[in-house]
Amino acid sequence: MDLRAKAYFDERATREMREHLKPASRTLQETLAFACRILAMTGQEAGLAGQISARSTRKDAYWTLRFGLGFDEATPDDFIEVDRDLNTLSGNGMANPATRFHLWVYQARADVQSIIHTHSPWVSALVAARQPLVVAQMDMTPFHDDCAFLADWPGVPIADQEGVIISQALGEKRSILLAHHGQLTTGNCVEEATYLSVYLERAARMQVRAQTFGPLTPLSATLAQEAHDYLLKPSIVRSTFDYWCRQTKKAA
Repeated sequence: MDLRAKAYFDERATREMREHLKPASRTLQETLAFACRILAMTGQEAGLAGQISARSTRKDAYWTLRFGLGFDEATPDDFIEVDRDLNTLSGNGMANPATRFHLWVYQARADVQSIIHTHSPWVSALVAARQPLVVAQMDMTPFHDDCAFLADWPGVPIADQEGVIISQALGEKRSILLAHHGQLTTGNCVEEATYLSVYLERAARMQVRAQTFGPLTPLSATLAQEAHDYLLKPSIVRSTFDYWCRQTKKAA
């Protein structure tokens, strides 16, 4: 039997996924609420420290979970629209003051439609040790050449300067590890930002555990890039998100 090039199988898989994997239809607020439940289900809540936002259709505005609620209790009605001064435009309540740095990321990156920031346990352990991510296993490849590292903590991000520093450190990448702080993931949709947040916490857990056996060996750059592009296909991202949504319903 003749061996066919991997590109053939990649193209076929992509075509068939577009045909057979149909994402669920939800409002933005429903998607945000499910994202919060997924973050809680995967152990990423840390009191009120975590944040989620999605760019609004209104200029210089975004939707976010009203301050005072945890990820695990979010409902679609709990999201508010705020302007660049964090004034509430739609809904009731106030934004988490620390979401101010989201404004700077949105301003710098027209491609970013959603941002998630958490102090998840394994990421927190990794950044407490001031370590960047080492992509050494296939499930870590969504972060190959796509996860920045901010080595110095600028303080609680409730002012503008922290937003400038974090957005500049993120650059054109989707994710960033913030030393002595936590993680931030972005996406072209809420589903992608959530997918990356869950997998970044898993990657950090893997790195912390694997280091007990010795130094990690990074994957081949060529193969890691190939896996990065495959695992970030929209069909895979959205279908994984839908699966996690079903999981949260079972757990309720």
